[in-house]
Amino acid sequence: VQLQASGGGLVQAGGSLRLSCAASGSIVSINRMGWYRQAPGKQRELVATITGGGTINYADFVKGRFTISNDGVKNTVYLQMYSLKPEDTAVYYCNADVSVRGGARISYWGQGTQVTVSS
Repeated sequence: VQLQASGGGLVQAGGSLRLSCAASGSIVSINRMGWYRQAPGKQRELVATITGGGTINYADFVKGRFTISNDGVKNTVYLQMYSLKPEDTAVYYCNADVSVRGGARISYWGQGTQVTVSS
């Protein structure tokens, strides 16, 4: 299973970005996909997740500013980010909790995409 993330970049404070992450490979079903981020010198933290059934979880610091959605047909998760702040600067990682052939349930990570918000 591979995760391909895209959409990061440089934006001014108050601006918007949209991240995408597509999962491909031997996938039976996707249980949950989401976004995490890691700023320099900090631990990786949850941003938002969405289950296959559509249950969504947001970190408190993004509520009202970020929106996560998915396309079950394309096995893709999106993160629409509004009102970006300099403290949102980080590498954003896509994660997928996937059921594969044979019954195993495995967590996969994408390669990360840099989001930089200038003040």
